[in-house]
Amino acid sequence: MAGWEWSVFLVAVPAVVFAGISKGGFGSGAAFASAAILALVMPPGEALGIMLPLLMLIDATTLRPYWRRWSWPDARLLVLGGLPGVLLGAALYRVAEPDHFRLLIGAVALAFVLWQVLTRTGLLRPPARPMPAWGGAVAGVVAGFTSFVSHAGGPAAAVYLLSRRLDKTQFQASTVLVFWALNIVKFLPYAALGIFSWHTLRLDLVLAPFAVLGAWLGVKAHRLVPQRLFFAITYVLLTVTGARLIWDGLT
Repeated sequence: MAGWEWSVFLVAVPAVVFAGISKGGFGSGAAFASAAILALVMPPGEALGIMLPLLMLIDATTLRPYWRRWSWPDARLLVLGGLPGVLLGAALYRVAEPDHFRLLIGAVALAFVLWQVLTRTGLLRPPARPMPAWGGAVAGVVAGFTSFVSHAGGPAAAVYLLSRRLDKTQFQASTVLVFWALNIVKFLPYAALGIFSWHTLRLDLVLAPFAVLGAWLGVKAHRLVPQRLFFAITYVLLTVTGARLIWDGLT
């Protein structure tokens, strides 16, 4: 690796392990922090291209422990809604500049923190009744779009799944299934748009073991680590990273 690649590698390793822990144990919602962190040290499109194959590897690793423990009707609805969202994200990528994506990823990061703080303090409560099918379809569109442009589809999917009053493991399994499917769907438009390159694929090969390690740690942490502690660390990371990306995008 060239000297500047080593600096990227040193940032990428903890970011990828973090993504694996999040997707493997905590509902995928914070996994996009890894793409946001990488976008601090490289163009946003390149960061997205590096992370997608690794997220797909993490999906494959975490799918088996949660096999058939998901809510199939809810997961299917989110995936079907996510398809037009992915197409919308691909259309935006064709016309947007890198700084636009820095602003978008930064804004999504800060919005995620705000949403989590509001829900955990009780200022914003999940719907008292399960969301109807049309609400799940809308959540799927938003999840597909934000997943395409920043790998941040988790919050939109969580709003719908939380309203369905699933238990902890059923919620986690449904999330794993939804983003396993959406990440597969995203792969072809990513390739067609030139988001992948030999450079991103070379880094993916080096980082793959760390993705699997993170996924394995996440499955273990799902049972052992308090969710409050994990997300408290995540909120700090996303606040700092999101603010920095917005600053870079504006300046």
